[in-house]
Amino acid sequence: VQLVESGGGLVQAGDSLTLSCAASGLTFNVYVMGWFRQAPGKAREFVAGVHRRGQTTIFADSVKGRFSISRDNDRERVYLQTNSLRPEDTAVYYCAAALATLAAPIPTTPSAYDYWGQGTQVTVSS
Repeated sequence: VQLVESGGGLVQAGDSLTLSCAASGLTFNVYVMGWFRQAPGKAREFVAGVHRRGQTTIFADSVKGRFSISRDNDRERVYLQTNSLRPEDTAVYYCAAALATLAAPIPTTPSAYDYWGQGTQVTVSS
């Protein structure tokens, strides 16, 4: 299984970035997909999640209204659209996959996820 993130970079406050995660080696549409982030010296935190068919999404309060998440099951990709970026959004962003039934809620804890990408750095300057 491979999850490969891309799209990170150095931007200014108020800018936008689209992060992408390409999955391979797994049956993509039976996995909930999540985005997490980790800033230096801090714990990994949940950012957003999307259920198997894309019918349900959830967001951390800190990004609600600014970020959106979507998935393309045909292309086996998940996206995180980040808008109105702030310096406090600076972190390594990771995508992750959690095997889940259709009825299961989207997990928000890292331990619930089965596979992880290597991360992509997002740096927001003020």
